[in-house]
Amino acid sequence: VLVDKDGADDGVVVDFRGNPVDKSKSGGWLAAGLILGTELSERICVSGISMNLVTYLVGSMHISASKSANTVTNFVGTLNILALLGGFVADAKLGRYLTVAVSAAITALGVIILTLATTIPSMKPPPCSDSRSQQCVEASGRQLALLYIALYTVALGGGGIKSNVSGFGSDQFDPSNPKEEKAMVYFFNRFYFCISLGSLFTVTVLVYVQDNVGRGWGYGISAGTMMIAVSVLLSGTALYRFRKPQGSPLTVIWRVLVLTWKKRSLSYPSHPSLLNEYQGAKVPHTERFRCLDKAAILDENAASNGSKPWIVSTMTQVEEVKMVLSLMPIWSSCIPFWTIYSQMTTFTIEQATFMNRNIGSFVVPAGSFSVFLFINVLLLTSLNERLFIPIARKVTHNPKGLKSLQRIGIGLLFSIGGMIAAAIVEKQRREHANQHNTRIRAFWLIPQFFFIAGGEAFGVVGMLEFFIREAPERMKSMSTGLFLSTVAMGYFLSSLLVSLVDKATNRSWLRSNLNNGKLENFYWMLAVLGVLNFLVFLAFAMRHRYKVQQYNGHTDGGQEELKYGNDEKLEDEKKMVSEGSLEP
Repeated sequence: VLVDKDGADDGVVVDFRGNPVDKSKSGGWLAAGLILGTELSERICVSGISMNLVTYLVGSMHISASKSANTVTNFVGTLNILALLGGFVADAKLGRYLTVAVSAAITALGVIILTLATTIPSMKPPPCSDSRSQQCVEASGRQLALLYIALYTVALGGGGIKSNVSGFGSDQFDPSNPKEEKAMVYFFNRFYFCISLGSLFTVTVLVYVQDNVGRGWGYGISAGTMMIAVSVLLSGTALYRFRKPQGSPLTVIWRVLVLTWKKRSLSYPSHPSLLNEYQGAKVPHTERFRCLDKAAILDENAASNGSKPWIVSTMTQVEEVKMVLSLMPIWSSCIPFWTIYSQMTTFTIEQATFMNRNIGSFVVPAGSFSVFLFINVLLLTSLNERLFIPIARKVTHNPKGLKSLQRIGIGLLFSIGGMIAAAIVEKQRREHANQHNTRIRAFWLIPQFFFIAGGEAFGVVGMLEFFIREAPERMKSMSTGLFLSTVAMGYFLSSLLVSLVDKATNRSWLRSNLNNGKLENFYWMLAVLGVLNFLVFLAFAMRHRYKVQQYNGHTDGGQEELKYGNDEKLEDEKKMVSEGSLEP
């Protein structure tokens, strides 16, 4: 989750008693370090579920591969949607500390329930020697009910942590103090290091424990780490700096839309200058989405009640909502990227279960192959900063090398390559299994991990930069919301496509026994979808006009210098997101 450091100093900072904060006795690295433990534990819990859940659902609960994949994608999608709710609650009412503390407790409860659901014998169907190749008794509704309660309890808590923990950590540093402002940069570095560390621990140690020792032990470890994290977080209450809630931009957007509907029958004023607070607007008036101007019309009701928020909006608020709506075309074309990305935690893991995973006498757990995704992200990020971007600077004569939309476009192309590689490997795997009764090496999955990692290194960083740069200045927290919603919609779209394909093909493509299915056809379909989406993206990108930036006077050479505002911080932030292999 990205935090807007430009607006980090907005709002009143107090101590836990509500008094003006004494910065010599609060905040800083000690407070931030206690908060980092919550993020590390959240990553262990969520990754520990999403990265290896599909093998449990197919192997132990005897659920079909398609339903299992949908369970995982619905879980991740719901978590990211609930992150929007968590951000809204924190901004509008509770504040970040209470939201993180309550969410962490809910996450711990959810993982405890999940531990029970995977440990109690009556919560699982009768054992079956090989559920992927023979007919087994599927888990009953009662058995699945406890599992789903656990998953969506974790999603509720994880969403609240995801949307607030990094912001609460950054609140412990004062950006107006040069020393603390520098420390804030290192905080984000360590924050994304915790994401990376938690993910790597999950796909190596935790996945092995789940597969070879027991699911109860694996999820029990996750529950234990989260309970420790909650205790540590609460123990530092007296040390934290708290920023009072300032209201959510979602409220502003909703208010403008509601007022537009209420005033739909009113006539437009003869000139925009007659709209509410036109003269003092911080954003110039535009003709796009003109219907929204009605929210700022000063009618008789506004004249008698004054400029109350739910009576009339300001011109600035209306234009900010217009700016958010103008991002929707690009937003929509980012969704299929996450649909493709979601396959790395579902069908790709299932592919690994049907491949030779031996290294000598050691059998690598199927879920552990996701480590190649993280390794490739780190590799490509390093090459991106040290090789690709310097070359792009020389070619484009742009100091940044590539614009945000160019990064997104490259990321989309990488994702298409990932599905093509996955389809080719799956076809070869299935042919060797059916015709030669042999299993090809699971390391043949590395090419698709490589391409998807390339999509993350370019596309995800581009998305983050685009939403941060193009979001209204006073709605910077919307950048996180827009990004998270693309992740959620992408995972939900994956669930929808799997269900439609299952129905259209009479379950002939996606089978629990992949040797009897045609998974490669599903991958080819996603590749075609990716190509079509890329063409649509190009059309939207060529029509998009970047937000006008401010000018910062003149350089020594007499030429105007474009001020992007916190460019250096943003580049640091982007780099840290990539190095941390940001997970949805």
